[in-house]
Amino acid sequence: MTPFTFARAADAPEAVRLGAAPGARYLGGGTNLVDLMRETIEQPAIVVDVTGLSSAIEEGPDGSLLIGAAARNTAVAEHPAVRSRYPLLARAIVAGASAQIRNMATVGGNILQRTRCTYFYDDDGARCNKRSPGQGCDAIDGFNRIHAVLGASDACVATHPSDMCVALAALDARVHLDGPQGRRSVALTDLHRLPEDHPELDTILAPGELITAIELPALPFAMHSAYRKVRDRASYAFALVSVAAAIDVSDGTVRDVRLALGGVAHKPWRARIAEDALKGKPATVDSFRAAAAAELAAAKPLRDNAFKIALAQRTLVAVLESLTGRQP
Repeated sequence: MTPFTFARAADAPEAVRLGAAPGARYLGGGTNLVDLMRETIEQPAIVVDVTGLSSAIEEGPDGSLLIGAAARNTAVAEHPAVRSRYPLLARAIVAGASAQIRNMATVGGNILQRTRCTYFYDDDGARCNKRSPGQGCDAIDGFNRIHAVLGASDACVATHPSDMCVALAALDARVHLDGPQGRRSVALTDLHRLPEDHPELDTILAPGELITAIELPALPFAMHSAYRKVRDRASYAFALVSVAAAIDVSDGTVRDVRLALGGVAHKPWRARIAEDALKGKPATVDSFRAAAAAELAAAKPLRDNAFKIALAQRTLVAVLESLTGRQP
């Protein structure tokens, strides 16, 4: 491991001050950063421990929820307000990793884990634009069964690994940030970038910018929601496809719906085309199938992952059917 300086920040202002230094990286639970440092993929000059940031989970008077960035994943999944108002988030977190990892991982760290694939880890000959910009992407013509079918580019086809972020994308979560230029908040769906020509940039964060909290707006029908993850094995593995869904049905008609997909793109994929196709339509399997097909119409498979398109469609339909109990 490359030598580095370690500093512990007591609060957000101190973290921002320390994190503004060249080569600084923020450390939450360490479940991703430490792993990458051991592999010498990440070689920070300064590691800033931000576990001193707020870990509180606060309920707002309007029914919203504010989750401190240092909150552990286990604490979020077990919080009564999350379990009752946003059950898809609790289920996504539990599906994401073992209890040991959930006990260590922070919400902020989960959001900022690197989008990656096997070639990203292989710095002993494999080409990876995310690891070394301009080098090329061996996954495109290599083993690409788990890679992206939506939003990819000629520079990168890796998929975002977080289950939690798929649920947050469906819930219209906002991410609160602090940095050298001050505070701001952005929609989680805008935080992560598609690869385009710069896959080494996972997010829109400016240098030294830090996640301080995640806000979940009040969404009453999110109480009726689900998260389903399809993976190669029942033990903890990244999703081949996952679906986060919440739906509001009245008199057999879809009044509102929130949908997001995981395992199919470089970022958590908000399925807005499918949402628009469903609103005001009968809550039937035929409607669900049409919406799923519309969402995946732009998918571009690689040699080994065309199965993901049909799998994503079937999983989306199955989740909506389970939430509504509707038949064609």
